[in-house]
Amino acid sequence: MTNHAIKDFLNRKVEEYNHPSFITGDPICIPHAFTKQQDIEIAALFAAILAWGNRTTIIAKSRLLMQLMDNAPYDFCLHAGKKELERLLVFKHRTFNTTDILYFVEFLKYHYTNHTSLETAFTQWMLPGDETTANALLGFHHYFFSLEDAPVRTRKHIASPEKKSTCKRLNMFLRWMVRNDDRGVDFGLWKNISPARLICPIDVHVARVAKRFNMIARQQTDWLAALELTEYLRKLCAEDPVKYDFALFGLGVVEKF
Repeated sequence: MTNHAIKDFLNRKVEEYNHPSFITGDPICIPHAFTKQQDIEIAALFAAILAWGNRTTIIAKSRLLMQLMDNAPYDFCLHAGKKELERLLVFKHRTFNTTDILYFVEFLKYHYTNHTSLETAFTQWMLPGDETTANALLGFHHYFFSLEDAPVRTRKHIASPEKKSTCKRLNMFLRWMVRNDDRGVDFGLWKNISPARLICPIDVHVARVAKRFNMIARQQTDWLAALELTEYLRKLCAEDPVKYDFALFGLGVVEKF
């Protein structure tokens, strides 16, 4: 297929999947249960970080976590006492366990005590000439683990370009927060990161589709592959390359393309 044909095909797939009907079966349904910006941010962060494995299980575990936080995650993170925090001791999803969840809450309390939005946890590390969110991701990783008692084991749950990770889950979280269109799926809450700077989430499924379309040549599914894919997608739509995540995800995971 020519680049023009690929663009037309992917645009049709974006239209198909970037639709409110997509929300129900995707982890993005978790933050869509809330209306307050801080609740949306926290619910979205947890849903993205837990997005590992079967989507039905991810959604169920994320809902359970929100219930343990009284379905008011912002208020819980700011004000939970020892008794409330003890509720979280029953929570586990794959390798994400009690130690991890308690530190996440501690960090969120620290951040929201000093900032009104989680956006600044990313934007404060960006430089004016940045073409991508690489510095935002790198800075967020170091900031997240800057508290005195940050557990070493939790580091694997917050990816960093420094470790050559695809940063898939954080890139997905940023897509949810930053992309702003009229389709009702992504939130577009954050205004200080341009959608043009976003990096496309990539995993083995997306990479498989991208390779079939000759979008990437790199064999490893890593940070450099994420950058290579995003550079290709910028040629299709410079101002909003990550909208094609809907198409690539739908083709790779839903349609097994």
